[in-house]
Amino acid sequence: MTHPNRLPAPTLRDVAEAAGVHTATASRALNPKTRQQISAETARRVMRAAQALGYQPNSAARSLKTSRSSTVGLVIPDLTNPLFPPIVRGVESVLESDGYNVWIVNTDNDEDRERAKIESLRSRQVEGLIIATAQLEHPLLRRLHEQGVTMVLINRQVENLSVPAVTGDDATGVAAAVRHLAGLGHTRIAHLSGPLSTSTGRVRSQAFRHAVRDLGLPGDLTVECGHWSEADGAAAMRALLARTTDFTAVVAGNDLIALGCYDVFAERGLSCPDDVSVIGFNDMPFLDKLRPPLTTVAVPHHELGAEAARMLLACIDEPDRPARSVLLPASLMVRGSTAAPRTPRRAGSVPGGTRGTGTARVPGNSAATMPAAGGRPHTRQ
Repeated sequence: MTHPNRLPAPTLRDVAEAAGVHTATASRALNPKTRQQISAETARRVMRAAQALGYQPNSAARSLKTSRSSTVGLVIPDLTNPLFPPIVRGVESVLESDGYNVWIVNTDNDEDRERAKIESLRSRQVEGLIIATAQLEHPLLRRLHEQGVTMVLINRQVENLSVPAVTGDDATGVAAAVRHLAGLGHTRIAHLSGPLSTSTGRVRSQAFRHAVRDLGLPGDLTVECGHWSEADGAAAMRALLARTTDFTAVVAGNDLIALGCYDVFAERGLSCPDDVSVIGFNDMPFLDKLRPPLTTVAVPHHELGAEAARMLLACIDEPDRPARSVLLPASLMVRGSTAAPRTPRRAGSVPGGTRGTGTARVPGNSAATMPAAGGRPHTRQ
């Protein structure tokens, strides 16, 4: 269907004529990467003219002319995990100010889906990738690195792969959590780790063992979760209680795992922190609205995303620059889920479990859900 009365779309030449400048000057003014080459007043005049005319730059034509797409791919493992929105915002805040758009893809922690999504991004000629899905052993990322794909890893790393990476200081954060619990008087502290196939899971688990050893405390109360999810946290807590009740505190691998602990406390009639203190990791949104509010290790996720974007832009501009890793500081946020042990506890005194020790791994459930309503001693407000 034709629209004979529709006006033709304004062109760059129309913008230039309206602003009283050369076409090349108008082009520089409308491109964030070249805007600084002209005066601020001229740039403002051109942008006002473009807005008045309703001009939209043809990004496809610009890409063909410059061989640059001004797009970047962001690969995340789980859109439902509240960890990632602030990371995405941080990435976008830096890239958009430099004239880049971000393609965001979700892999659902599935290798085949990850491969297909990255192939799709590359077919769109993205100039680089920011990847949050890394495993310690990750053949796909090794192959991309060998092919010369520009990429930065965020939150996780691949073992023995020289790729730029930005992570939180996991080891320092876990050590602070253990010291906090020990300072309250806890001597039997358990750890529900994330998957040890990820750098975050392994680093946090190792940091826990080192921290309790340095304090002269036992380090045998550990269970590995199959996934970074609430469901896996609950399964790990049930497995721990089935083996022993001789503990008064838990350091969870992340906040979702800690929420799984809350679920089991509701099932077993346990009180947090009276019976068991709990510390999470990440400081995802709304933790202060839980009952009790969750003590956790905070990582600056917005800055994590922003720094990864800055590193990627540097790699795009200087492809041969040496890879470097950046650690961002972590800090302990003390809330209501930790307190001194109510009384010196003897083995077997926590309801709902049996005695025992050792390390276990709980098979994962890939669902990563937010806390369900009802049936637990905490609510959202």
